[in-house]
Amino acid sequence: MHSSQIPEGLPRLDADAAQHCTAVCHMLKDRIHANDGFLPFEQWMGLALYAPGLGYYVAGSTKLASRSPEGDFTTAPEMTPLFGQALARQVAQVLQASTSTQVLEFGAGTGALAASLIPALQQLGIEPDYRILELSPDLRARQQATLAGVSSSVTWLAELPQAFTGCVLANEVLDAMPTTLFKWDDNGDLLEVGVRMAQADTAASPKGPDDTPVFELALRRAPPELERLVSERMPALPGYQSEINLQAEAWMRELGGWLKQGAALLIDYGFPQREYYHPQRAEGTLMCHFRHHTHSQPLIYPGLQDITAHVDFTAMADAALAGGLDVLGYTSQARFLMNSGIIDLLTPPDGQDADALAQGRDLSAVQKLLSEAEMGELFKVLAVSRQIDGPLLGFMRGDRRDRL
Repeated sequence: MHSSQIPEGLPRLDADAAQHCTAVCHMLKDRIHANDGFLPFEQWMGLALYAPGLGYYVAGSTKLASRSPEGDFTTAPEMTPLFGQALARQVAQVLQASTSTQVLEFGAGTGALAASLIPALQQLGIEPDYRILELSPDLRARQQATLAGVSSSVTWLAELPQAFTGCVLANEVLDAMPTTLFKWDDNGDLLEVGVRMAQADTAASPKGPDDTPVFELALRRAPPELERLVSERMPALPGYQSEINLQAEAWMRELGGWLKQGAALLIDYGFPQREYYHPQRAEGTLMCHFRHHTHSQPLIYPGLQDITAHVDFTAMADAALAGGLDVLGYTSQARFLMNSGIIDLLTPPDGQDADALAQGRDLSAVQKLLSEAEMGELFKVLAVSRQIDGPLLGFMRGDRRDRL
């Protein structure tokens, strides 16, 4: 398999970014050599995103973000506070049903969701005990600055709680969990995709700048357990490449161990399983984000770009059930937000003058959040729970659990 080429149109690296990327590449080279020359893609992705001091989410791009204010991508809570305000209505219902005020957010990004959600819950008469589990020291510092005005409501955690009652939030978290890549060969055997050093004798594998190591994708026969798991989900289609996110499934099962009462709301882009492994989706769903450019080359700019894969929501629901949880709802982001009253929130409360400019921004953002051609249909919301009863507000109309 050929080494990845830098797609046309990507911004050039400045000196600091290039130096960081080179350091990450040498770390990955050492890991490949220590692993007999083949590093499973799941491990590559985990290191590129989360290696201490080097990975994209732990240092890399977030450390350099102050010099690159445009960032790499924009999440829904950053587009408009109305996203968090609508979500607050669903969170409030979960808190009331579980007689708790505790909210636990995973991977809170810039803190934008908490910044809109906490005041909205307070307006609904709930003083939240808001907890954030964040792996990145740089993002944690950014969140603390963003949330300075509501800091008395927020606690940062270093590890999972042993027991939790309340509402768990994970907005664009599952897609960033390291995923396993596989490919079916022409004989119907499953191959595992990994990363190796680019072969020195091929024209497509020159050294990078400053002797930066260059990598390429490689194949080997998949372990029997991986072949069994993939074969349970799709037929053998020659040449078909895709992903199976075993780490995300394990995370969902473990959620059943520490969520004692309440619900988790999981918001991400993805599909039910039969759509995920559709024969026409023969190259999988892997995507990379670099300064608002999207491409499919995961081996370039390690430590500087985001690497994601769409979510198999059927697998997430099955893992939740295996962990002893109930599945209380599954629907599109558009339907969830409309059920939660986002349209009503576009109208200012009685007695308040409308800010025409702000209203225009909010309207434009809400249209993007709801549009089938934008985020409204691609993003889904899955609710899993323990010891609370439905129906939940966000799934009152358009619940698609029957499609999982």
